[in-house]
Amino acid sequence: MLQFYNQQIDFGSANSSEGLLQLLLFIDERSTSQDNVRRIQTYLQKLKAEYNFSLNVIEIGKQPQLVEHFKLVATPALVKISPKPQQTIAGSNLIEQLQKWWPRWQESLQAQAEEDVSTNKESYLSQSQLNSIGYSAEIIRLSDEIFRLQKEKEELVEQIRFKEQILAMLAHDLRSPLTAASIAVETLELSHNQDDSEKVQRLREQLFKQARKQFKVMNRMISGLLQASKSVSSKLKIEQHRLHLKPLCQEIISQFARQFQEQSQKLKDDIPQDLPPVYADEELIRQLIVNLLENAIKYTPQGGEISLSILHRTSQKIQVSICDTGPGIPLEKQERIFEGHFRLKRDEKKDGYGLGLAMCRKIVLAHYGQIWVDSSPGQGSCFHFTLPVYR
Repeated sequence: MLQFYNQQIDFGSANSSEGLLQLLLFIDERSTSQDNVRRIQTYLQKLKAEYNFSLNVIEIGKQPQLVEHFKLVATPALVKISPKPQQTIAGSNLIEQLQKWWPRWQESLQAQAEEDVSTNKESYLSQSQLNSIGYSAEIIRLSDEIFRLQKEKEELVEQIRFKEQILAMLAHDLRSPLTAASIAVETLELSHNQDDSEKVQRLREQLFKQARKQFKVMNRMISGLLQASKSVSSKLKIEQHRLHLKPLCQEIISQFARQFQEQSQKLKDDIPQDLPPVYADEELIRQLIVNLLENAIKYTPQGGEISLSILHRTSQKIQVSICDTGPGIPLEKQERIFEGHFRLKRDEKKDGYGLGLAMCRKIVLAHYGQIWVDSSPGQGSCFHFTLPVYR
């Protein structure tokens, strides 16, 4: 018997394949399924049929390809695969339907036997039918495997394309800060033998500041690139625990104080004192908030305002919102900005790789939260995300 049958119950002469009525009974995992099997078996034993027949019980959860092959829409279902034509009956009243169809099936079996005798053929119908089912099931399984391999190939091609794109952008984008830092260092070297006048000292301080700034830019670009290459196309590993957002946000805000000052930007925060803790990975949430704040600083003009607020939405969710007064995002692009490598046309000449928001979404989804943006062109943007409350 073929390997996909879970159980086989034979009636009549087990060694005779001639005149065999072949039945398949499909059942699911419900407790009533075994009752259906026993009822069908009992009924068939009582028939005392003149012809041999075989009943094969198949669990649909273990053989989904056969469900698709026979196009079943309900269980329990009884399929007559021989003699031809194939026929399916389904529903809770299988016994009543069998009582109706059994005489007709016997007639078709008798007609098949007479045809085989008249043409002096040896009947191998049962085995050929079973082989046909096995062949079809194998075709379906192989089709599923081919589809899976095609998806894997597409993902690998996308990863290769991503790495090539990153290498090209890295070579291009690092050239500017590297050149600026090199010029600063060379100028410092030339001024090394000059008198230590106040003017020269100021120049050296400016050059040191310029070099440090450019090295920080390169370091940030490389760090972001490495993080993106590790995380965007792989599954995040998170270590969730009890986390208080207020002290974390205050720490992050203090780190950005100098940038807010340099850009003449005002930060407004609204974080309740009685905010409950969340269940989250501290480092990933830190990265998430830092990414969104960096975006807000980047797009908010000098003298603009940025806000960070947290709302206890429900007993199960905390909502964090980071808003800016930048140019806003077109409505038709608001979903795509969370895709990997997608960048708005206005950002094509800016530093970065279009990976920040994709990473933000991945972090939020890993915490079973949601992330979205509310924005109108010319009126700024508000990025919101939710996190589960710690219980």
